[in-house]
Amino acid sequence: MAQIYLRPRAYQAISFDLDDTLYDNGPVIGAAEASLLQFLHQNYSETRRWQRDDWIKLKTSIIHNQPELGHDTTAARLSMLEQGLLMLGYSRERAKSGAMAGLNCFLHKRSDFTVARPVVNLLRDLSVKYPLIGITNGNVDADRIGLGDVLDFVLHPGAGTRMKPYPDMFYNACRRLDIPLPSLLHVGDSHAADVMGARMAGCQSAWLNPSFGRDKPHRFGQLLPHVEIQDIHELQGLIG
Repeated sequence: MAQIYLRPRAYQAISFDLDDTLYDNGPVIGAAEASLLQFLHQNYSETRRWQRDDWIKLKTSIIHNQPELGHDTTAARLSMLEQGLLMLGYSRERAKSGAMAGLNCFLHKRSDFTVARPVVNLLRDLSVKYPLIGITNGNVDADRIGLGDVLDFVLHPGAGTRMKPYPDMFYNACRRLDIPLPSLLHVGDSHAADVMGARMAGCQSAWLNPSFGRDKPHRFGQLLPHVEIQDIHELQGLIG
């Protein structure tokens, strides 16, 4: 049942986080990571010397040294793969080509699913009344997963645009929609990214808690959402 914390104002558009808001992203990322490792082991045998934790450690180090990559998951993964292959003894040419091939393998599997039909139907119903967009920190291909017909556009971080909770994508969204910031309602599962990001940008926030595919709700952060829902389909009754 929806819980109202702050009096909602009239809104003119709705933005959605994607991962863990419209679908359970954990299994998707797990399958993509496994597919990438299989590709590397089959085509670059030296990578069998490394475990998943070795790649994570390298990625963390790269982002520490190049903080801007912390706002671009695709560029960070590409850099991780290239530097990892170099460290494992491959030539710069092989490392560069292998990194790009590995990234493409990961991205293909990362978007190799379809959002559940009831969720798509919900979005389609809401789109009759409001423009719908996506604001995500991830790099899923919204068209491939079945959201291309219901979302007007999707914003991703990178190329100078910072991840939520930074306000960049909220500002960009409202400029493109040509609406004032308080007229955007953002729906997302992460309090730290979605609620805090929307509130600090001056937008309204609907917090999905627990997130898609999870069981236990999380505590509040520093700012309250305007409304808290436990199931994405509660939006139907809330918005009408």
